Amino acid sequence: VEVSAGGFHGRMVSLWELLFSKYVSEAKRQELLGKVRARSLELDELARLLSVLVQEAVQRSSTVKFTGLRRQVTASDLLDSGIIDKDTLADLVQGSKTVQEVTEMASVKRYLDGTGCIAGVLVPSKTDPAKMEKMTIYQAMWKGILRQGTALVLLEAQAATGFLVDPLANKKLSVDEAVSCGLVGSELHEKLLSAERAVTGYTDPYTGDQISLFQAMQKDLIVKEHGVRLLEAQIATGGIIDPVHSHRLPVEVAYRRGYFDQEMNQILCDPSDDTKGFFDPNTHENLTYMQLLRRCVPDPDTGLYFLKV
Repeated sequence: VEVSAGGFHGRMVSLWELLFSKYVSEAKRQELLGKVRARSLELDELARLLSVLVQEAVQRSSTVKFTGLRRQVTASDLLDSGIIDKDTLADLVQGSKTVQEVTEMASVKRYLDGTGCIAGVLVPSKTDPAKMEKMTIYQAMWKGILRQGTALVLLEAQAATGFLVDPLANKKLSVDEAVSCGLVGSELHEKLLSAERAVTGYTDPYTGDQISLFQAMQKDLIVKEHGVRLLEAQIATGGIIDPVHSHRLPVEVAYRRGYFDQEMNQILCDPSDDTKGFFDPNTHENLTYMQLLRRCVPDPDTGLYFLKV
């Protein structure tokens, strides 16, 4: 059967493949199989019904939308990315679950929102050293608490994992917004915009296509060492970002879309000093982003992660 919608678009697929696809609910599948077994449904009619079911499911799921990193994400895209299953999609389409309810599911939230980056630093208060004071990474740099290089890589990691964070106001901002409101200085604008392309996408100079961070590294559009650092930060905060679809991906889907490969996975699973791109100002060790993130403390009110210095 040739199907003109969804993941099977333009392909010849078997009835069996269609029947057990994500577009057909368990209940509908059992109903159709029962009719086939009872010989009350011919195979050509089954093919027609399945084709219609796929088209209807795709149309309905494209009208249910979630908030992605930079744009709206359809429910069918989340299904194709393995972030929701077909039962959840059916619940959304039928109205038995809301977008808000599905967004709050831990298995979905990590791919839409991420699991949290290093948002700021905690320093002993000048008025009461027993208390800790929250500070933005940029403030800590200007006050000499963090070295400029240390602060820059932490801010680049924020930009590359979604947004720059104002930990005092609990706000997420794009790089342009952060520079406009003074969260970071204009001297960092270009460097942070470059890191933000890990979220918004790099432009392939040959095709004009939007490509991911890993693909940009493969085409030498970004220095490998820098790219590894940003990629590792993405994985540590919820998953590799698909800039085309504006959300994070499970690792196996990232492999399939060419946003990651076994060699890079090995580099990140077995970090050497070359790939430990983040400096702990307390111990003077070079660490991975995940290691440094584990040394942070979550704010009890906002859940944001702060590094004590």
